[in-house]
Amino acid sequence: MSSSSAALRDLQPDLENKANDLSKLQKGKPNRTLVLFTHYLLSKVSIEKQFCYFFPPDIAKNHQVRKKYTIQLGENELVLKELDLLKEDANVYKLIGPVLVKQDLAEANANVRKRIEYISAE
Repeated sequence: MSSSSAALRDLQPDLENKANDLSKLQKGKPNRTLVLFTHYLLSKVSIEKQFCYFFPPDIAKNHQVRKKYTIQLGENELVLKELDLLKEDANVYKLIGPVLVKQDLAEANANVRKRIEYISAE
């Protein structure tokens, strides 16, 4: 019991200092360490902001390309799942321009798998 009370006595001044700092913050009088830390953070944010202004076209372009491939991959995986649900004698049609052309199920499956392979490689 005495060791815990000794530990409490050791912690009490630190807790009182923290409470005083909090009180000053609430009253609008921050301590020097907090002010310095705030200035440091603002300088870091300023540097990061300049860095972002320097590179955004490349980042945006890469994001758009990645988004496009992710969407295409998802669509093709969905088509592959749908093709896997079909029976061997099912009719499969491929849209070529304005015309639907009948296609063999195995050929359609192979085409979709090849597209998925290509998109995944990109």
